Amino acid sequence: MIDKRKKSIEESLDGLLKDGVTLLIGGFGDSGAPFELMQGVLTAGFRDLTIVSNNAGTGDRGIAALLEAGLVKKVICSYPRSSGAYVIERMYKEGAVELEVVPQGTLVERIRCGGAGLGGFYTPTGIGTPMAEGKEVKIIKGREYILEEALFGDIALIKAAVADRWGNLLYTKASRNFGPVMATSASRTIVQVCKTVELGCLNPEAIVTPGIFVDQIVEVRADNEF
Repeated sequence: MIDKRKKSIEESLDGLLKDGVTLLIGGFGDSGAPFELMQGVLTAGFRDLTIVSNNAGTGDRGIAALLEAGLVKKVICSYPRSSGAYVIERMYKEGAVELEVVPQGTLVERIRCGGAGLGGFYTPTGIGTPMAEGKEVKIIKGREYILEEALFGDIALIKAAVADRWGNLLYTKASRNFGPVMATSASRTIVQVCKTVELGCLNPEAIVTPGIFVDQIVEVRADNEF
């Protein structure tokens, strides 16, 4: 019987984390951010992590807590200087962490390409800016494009509203954000959910992320429900 439910955050992460892994972490600001899973990563204490996310953490929790603990080697994100993002700002100025800033549309498409089995894609975004430095430039129908390579993760940490035991997922509004594409582009996907339901309760036509892309689910009482 397929049952991807785990009893705790610790059990869901057990045996998957190690030094040097790349984590795809969902969330748009705090919306849809898997804070409890990130706390589990913090507790595990593995180092030299590469984090791919929209933001680079705010305040002193989530990605910011992982940075503050010295566990992160590199952050790849679109918006590192969101309100309250003082940890990444300080650490970057000190040279304590690498930072790769990627336009938001480019970031999500690089992740999507990873999940689709593509090596990358050509985009005009970044032409004539430092974003294009060192990248292949191709002229297509008279217009310049740069090659952006696909992004893959060892583990995706995402948050959903509802799951069944097969790992089929529904999201709530803006909390959906990067979760669906990240689930496809990681070797293993771990999902924290607000609620689990019996198999057959979810309308197949409404399922956003099919369970084939999900490896572990854990139901938690989250600080942020969306």
